[in-house]
Amino acid sequence: MGVGHLVRCLALAEELIGRGCQVALLGDVGSVPWTAREIARLGLPVIDAPASPEALAMTAWRLGLEAVVIDSYVTDPACAAALRAEGVTVLAIVDGDPRGQSADLYLDQNLGAERAAPPLPPGATRLAGLPYVLLRDSVRSRRPAAPRPLHPGGPPTVVCFFGGTDPTGAAPVLAGMLAATGIPLRATVVTASASTVTPAPGQTFSFVPNTPELPALLDGADLVLAAAGTSTWELLCLGVCPALIMVADNQRLGYDAMLAAGLGIGLGARADLPSPAAIETLRAALTSPNWRHSLAARGWSEVDGDGRVRAADALLAAVAARARG
Repeated sequence: MGVGHLVRCLALAEELIGRGCQVALLGDVGSVPWTAREIARLGLPVIDAPASPEALAMTAWRLGLEAVVIDSYVTDPACAAALRAEGVTVLAIVDGDPRGQSADLYLDQNLGAERAAPPLPPGATRLAGLPYVLLRDSVRSRRPAAPRPLHPGGPPTVVCFFGGTDPTGAAPVLAGMLAATGIPLRATVVTASASTVTPAPGQTFSFVPNTPELPALLDGADLVLAAAGTSTWELLCLGVCPALIMVADNQRLGYDAMLAAGLGIGLGARADLPSPAAIETLRAALTSPNWRHSLAARGWSEVDGDGRVRAADALLAAVAARARG
């Protein structure tokens, strides 16, 4: 449920393929065109996954899988235990709640996750916090070697995007809010819908469909308007300044943590937008290059892009340990 789950699995898949592993995707990967192209680019087979734990375990046995990564809010929690009973190593990617899954490893890449201590099965390993953020090649390759320099002047460059499908229609709303600030800017708005906006003097807007080249679009942006979900970590790694909204209830904890850590600008919940307060916050961000630069530099220092390397190390070590008995 959600492109973010698929994207972080693709990031781990890239790392494992680079190490000579054979990787497949099990389940329903949806129909977002650019994600289908990414799956094809990596040459990943997509295999139906039965819902019942016993049937899934038999599928893993039939395919000869040594490890399964589970990243889902809806998969039966008993699937992990059933896979392990068949000798399969299980890595569960979670966002806080392990959902009762009995896995060998748990990866929670959320900010501050290392401070939590949920109960785990005996011998299980927990990989927690920003050091384990899973990012694709297209992001890692564009990470600057040092924090970006202060904006040299002129209208700031802004990118506005809200996930693979923008189900709440946030992008056009935020584009209207940018226009309402009256501040000169150059904005690119990623949206699947036909959108228009009446720009103020000195403002330019372009509307583009979602694309796998989004990291290239984000590269060097002065301000990025986005949802407080998994894409937030891409922004930090790239060293750009995020202005965040909550498009789902489960983003509240991450949103609050980002603001408390001084890693982003808060615009509130999608349901409350547009609002005069959020427009004023945007106006302040657009006219405060030092503020934007400080937030971007802090974010760059928190996410180094090697989370998937650490995750793959841990997963393959667990597979090897199971093989040794």
